[in-house]
Amino acid sequence: MTEPDPDLAAPPVMVHDIDPAAFLVAHYQELWEQGELEMAEINPALAIEAVGFIRYQGDWLGVVVTPWFLRLFLMPGGGSLWGEIPVGQTRYLSLPAETMQFIADAAPQFGSFQYATLLEPTSLIADMAAARQMALRVMQGFGDQPVEPEPEPDRPAEPPGPTAISRRGFFRRLAGKR
Repeated sequence: MTEPDPDLAAPPVMVHDIDPAAFLVAHYQELWEQGELEMAEINPALAIEAVGFIRYQGDWLGVVVTPWFLRLFLMPGGGSLWGEIPVGQTRYLSLPAETMQFIADAAPQFGSFQYATLLEPTSLIADMAAARQMALRVMQGFGDQPVEPEPEPDRPAEPPGPTAISRRGFFRRLAGKR
């Protein structure tokens, strides 16, 4: 009987109690800066950013934009949506808009995650504003389902009276964020 290869062992599932978007952004930013990515095409008008992460059926869903892809991510939050599969394997997940194919991956810093590619390469996206709009449109599909909002960080009270809202602020409010 042979011992299992430790490099092929599945990493432990880390259940995220708080929004894991920052982990994903840091992960892809580090890969980008270290030049560890093999990509055919990049869009220099785009940056690495997480958009619209929400709790959905107890787990985390959100879109990550990079200069080389736009993907919907699923991260374990202790809910009913997550299903563990080995790294590199795929599973089909029935979501409100459609059934999507998710691929399993992992990172040592934050454990297992799954993603569905929305657009790759990103050469057809004009700029970050357009990428955010696309991401928010994807996330609006989850708006009619019960979701738990992200916890609000402590921040100072806003002054009373009307204030101008930026385009980004408008879309963030539209997505249920402040």
